[in-house]
Amino acid sequence: MPRGPREREEDNADAPLLELQGRGSLPPVLFGKFQKLIYQEAGIWLGEHKQALLTGRLARRLRLLGLNSMREYFQLLTQPDQQHERAVMIDCITTNETNFFREPRHFEFLEKQVFPRWHQEAAASRRPMRLRVWSAGCSSGEEPYSLAMLLLKWFPEAQGWEIEVLATDISTRVLEKARAAIYPIEKAKDIPQQYLRAYMLKGRGEHKNVMKVGPELHRVVRFARVNLHADSYPVVGCFDLIFCRNVLIYFDQKSKEKVIAGIVQHLSPMGLLFVGHSEHLGSIVPTLRTVAPTIHALADAQPSTFAASAGHAGSAS
Repeated sequence: MPRGPREREEDNADAPLLELQGRGSLPPVLFGKFQKLIYQEAGIWLGEHKQALLTGRLARRLRLLGLNSMREYFQLLTQPDQQHERAVMIDCITTNETNFFREPRHFEFLEKQVFPRWHQEAAASRRPMRLRVWSAGCSSGEEPYSLAMLLLKWFPEAQGWEIEVLATDISTRVLEKARAAIYPIEKAKDIPQQYLRAYMLKGRGEHKNVMKVGPELHRVVRFARVNLHADSYPVVGCFDLIFCRNVLIYFDQKSKEKVIAGIVQHLSPMGLLFVGHSEHLGSIVPTLRTVAPTIHALADAQPSTFAASAGHAGSAS
């Protein structure tokens, strides 16, 4: 009996990996299965134009596993005991590029508008001398280490302040890099000199081309794997600041709503949520109000708290 188009597409999925790489595409049925699996695992939706990216990013993994086709790999991924391999797949397809003190206006906002007020509140016994910050989607660690430098400068441990920075990502690969905390010396240009001298260690000899994060930062930064698209997070308590920058761009509207709703549950009553400058929440979460472009607070927080700062930040855009 002649076979229909759908069956022929499934057969083509067994084509050799090199052939798939050469075409830069997958049979539509198989690509659709990968789309659904990736969306279920991480909330990331790969458009049709991402077929070449998918095959290219996964090619090395297939070689390491000794698999000959993307169909074989999909069959492996969908086995119940392959949770680790599904996490590896997400690692392969996500992009994790970042810099120290990226989007500097956010750091300026903290120094000019937020940190002085926190000091005043602590002096008046209206705020405990403990600060918790969450870098959600921390990539290779530059963001949480930047935040830790800033916090340690403004709120020294010697004065009784307790600082905690939780840094999370879905990628185990970048979390390993973040924990190692070794970076190319070229990244030093992104770090202000006062922080570079105080918190970074320059390599010598055969390590002269790298720098390492100092022990002061390691003490306050903790890394953990968290899937922001999950129904709940293994995160305890609330945070004064949550940075979720350049993460939402990977999600569709439905996933954005789910992620922001989950994150906001861990924002302290007077806390602030920072998103990337290319990301706009709009009316995604009605419980949030905009303090300044890409900076948000809970809608029922005291409105006057950031009245002056909102105008200041807006003029800088």
